[in-house]
Amino acid sequence: MKKAIFISLILICQISFAQVQDWQLIPFAKPAFNPIMKADSSYIFDCPMSNLKVKWQKADVFNPAAIVRNGKVYLLFRAEDTPGVGIGYRTSRIGLAVSEDGLHFQKMKNPVLFPQKDKFSIYDSPGGCEDPRIVEAENGSYVLAYTSWDRKIARLSIATSKDLIHWKKQGPAFAKALQGKFLNTWSKSGSIVTKMQNGKIVAAKIKGKYWMYWGENPVYLATSDDLINWTPLTDKDHNLKPIIAPRNGKYDSDLTEPGPPALVTEKGIVLLYNGKNAKGAKTDKNLPADTYSGGQVLFDLNDPTHVLARAEDYFIKPTLSHEIKGQYTAGTTFIEGLVYFKNKWFLYYGTADSMVGVAIKN
Repeated sequence: MKKAIFISLILICQISFAQVQDWQLIPFAKPAFNPIMKADSSYIFDCPMSNLKVKWQKADVFNPAAIVRNGKVYLLFRAEDTPGVGIGYRTSRIGLAVSEDGLHFQKMKNPVLFPQKDKFSIYDSPGGCEDPRIVEAENGSYVLAYTSWDRKIARLSIATSKDLIHWKKQGPAFAKALQGKFLNTWSKSGSIVTKMQNGKIVAAKIKGKYWMYWGENPVYLATSDDLINWTPLTDKDHNLKPIIAPRNGKYDSDLTEPGPPALVTEKGIVLLYNGKNAKGAKTDKNLPADTYSGGQVLFDLNDPTHVLARAEDYFIKPTLSHEIKGQYTAGTTFIEGLVYFKNKWFLYYGTADSMVGVAIKN
């Protein structure tokens, strides 16, 4: 039965194949079995901050990280609790779900990462823990880059785990770098560079360091010795150094924001990223304003700051009804999770800040 569902109607992600370059990870197709995850008010959690029982998935479920463990796909998804209030004014918690086929997921009862009464609550309360990306270290442990949201400043934070269930918060990624210069800088969307090793995707060292693309308008870079403490790349004046930026008249004309962990390939480092379309004169007139679509860029493996190529067009955009109806009505296919599973690439994304979708590349 599952096989019949999988091979039924396939919706191809729109792209101009005349512009395809051989380094791109394409094409992806959206199976008819979409969305794969929705909000569910039956999940109740004892919130340690309020000491109240909270329907932690009641409003929206979206923007997942993804990893393969023991032959199964695990999603770490963002869930929001209170419908009817504006974007950014709910509390987000990160939940865990598991699947044997990459499509049908079973959620755990409680979130695995959330605000609690600890030393990190000054960063992640009351807004919560948002938009994770996950990598496996070579020793088999896991590193999660996520956004701590205090409703004032978004901070890219790190957590670690050995089993995906029990997580240790490590705090803001840039807290120790350059005497704390960037601790209170708006930061999010950490895409750590990975490689394929013995059939698994693991964090990759380049020139003796780990690398991470991050940011929400220009994309920036940071390096690390331990995957926990990160140092942003800066120019000679110690200002952040943009790596890629929005382009007028294109799908990424308003902002560029890293997606899943970047991947080392034979051609270089491929970063899948989210592009937001601008309003007014800068907009891509073929897309609605404010739409989030997915793009790709190739960096030099010997110099992760150097762009070798950048796709002119998106490879995935909102086309299905649930991708344009929800909390974010302009439409999103906000990509965050990518795994290689059963000889296919599974790309997981948030739809309209409300549900979880998947696209697959054979």
